[in-house]
Amino acid sequence: MTTPSAAFRASAHLLTRLSHKFRLIEQAVPLPHSGVTYEIFQPATFDRLLTAAAQDPEQQLPYWATIWPSGIALGDAVLQQHRQFAGQRVLELGSGLGVTAAAALAAGAQLYVTDYSPETLLLCQLNTLRNVGLQPQTLRINWRQPSQALLALATPRFPIILAADVLYEKRDVQPLLALVDQLLAPDGVLWLAEPGRPPALHFVETAVSSGWRDSPTQHAGPWPDPQDEDVIVNVHRLRR
Repeated sequence: MTTPSAAFRASAHLLTRLSHKFRLIEQAVPLPHSGVTYEIFQPATFDRLLTAAAQDPEQQLPYWATIWPSGIALGDAVLQQHRQFAGQRVLELGSGLGVTAAAALAAGAQLYVTDYSPETLLLCQLNTLRNVGLQPQTLRINWRQPSQALLALATPRFPIILAADVLYEKRDVQPLLALVDQLLAPDGVLWLAEPGRPPALHFVETAVSSGWRDSPTQHAGPWPDPQDEDVIVNVHRLRR
């Protein structure tokens, strides 16, 4: 277990390292139904991130640099169902800034987080350390071309996979569904949070038509950004 002093040193090191990459700001992120508030570091501006994305052959936009309602809702759902996560090997696809990861670690999960961006993995570690004194194991991935390192993690397969706001483009639906099928235990659960974007709805429809069972719940704010006031997040629990 990480001691408070070790967590402080590790988070200070990460903060220094990230501050050389871009200016950071800190935002309070309440989880409305759990009564928990996390303090989350995020990039102050997107200019350099967009420039880097334009030079990326995969054209991966920096969606990770924003605090999305779906990550908050999924973290809230995890804390509300914390007994299901205690002691479990859990994989998060698309870690973002670490809101959901912090909740999963607080619930007692043995957590592995993945993302395409190395910067977001560092920010996830920083934010989990500062908020719950723990950090997940991290792995950079491209789920369109999953690495052997990722597939090796799934031995044994994960009983729980988390994913919040990971579907922005239709091209990701089939690769993500195929990957989850490889990584999730036969009786496992995919917890997918999404705010009604067409690619995410298409993913759920495709999964259900392939024999998956869905148990969705809806989550309203309030969310930190007033522009998200009317956003309703669907948290799906998908089982084969």
